[in-house]
Amino acid sequence: MIIDEEGSGMPWGLDEIGFDRIDVGRVRFNEDLFYLLASASFVESGADLYTRNLVEFFGADPEVAGWLERHWQPEELQHGQALRTYVDRVWPDFDWERVFRTFLDEYSGYCKVDEFAATRGLELAARCVVETGTTTLYRALAQAADEPVLKDLAEHIARDEVRHYKHFYDYFRRYDRIEKAGRGRVAATLARKIIETRQLDSDCALRHVFAAPRPAGIDPRADYAQVRRRVNRLVLRHMSARATAKMFLRPLAMPRMLQSTAEALIAGVAQRLILR
Repeated sequence: MIIDEEGSGMPWGLDEIGFDRIDVGRVRFNEDLFYLLASASFVESGADLYTRNLVEFFGADPEVAGWLERHWQPEELQHGQALRTYVDRVWPDFDWERVFRTFLDEYSGYCKVDEFAATRGLELAARCVVETGTTTLYRALAQAADEPVLKDLAEHIARDEVRHYKHFYDYFRRYDRIEKAGRGRVAATLARKIIETRQLDSDCALRHVFAAPRPAGIDPRADYAQVRRRVNRLVLRHMSARATAKMFLRPLAMPRMLQSTAEALIAGVAQRLILR
């Protein structure tokens, strides 16, 4: 563990990822990985936009605000830096910085306090949805990768995302005991957030990557809808839909039998959504 000057820990550092050992030939002509990694690097690198708003939203709670500032944001930004480094090494002719700036111009409009849930507890439930999505993505990427450095990087990030989920979930439980929002309001928040995340985060990033001049080896004639389906199917082929459903439903605190039935249902819905 790396310790900074304030005593907060980073579970790993960029120097632990062997970027100089990347087997470029294994991935350079994999178009789906290019789109997936470049768009993920954009969303992670924009973490400071919504972290500032979350810190403001939780300003009266030093524990949550402090964790967001000292742990969550630095780790998310490190994910973005690591993914960008990988993209730069494999596709050096992709103008990451320029395309990222165009992405930020649009993405910053989505990262506003008035887009948050009605209460702090419900917003923490919404953050569990986001962390469920990122955990699913990086676990699937680690399974799909046959390039060792990429597999190692994805595993590092996936472990971080699981830990982030646990923090948001624990904070949600604490707030929910006070707010008593009820299962119906929590469920509505989860459903709304999964739609927003898919439409505003991942789709926004992928559109900007797709619209940019593509590096050598990436088909410039590709159709966006086709690329989007291919990238989604890459995740689907390697994800555990049941594990994703379990994480997604956990804030609802359903009885065990109902939870099991709902997991099976949500797993099927998730698969259909990804294939669209």
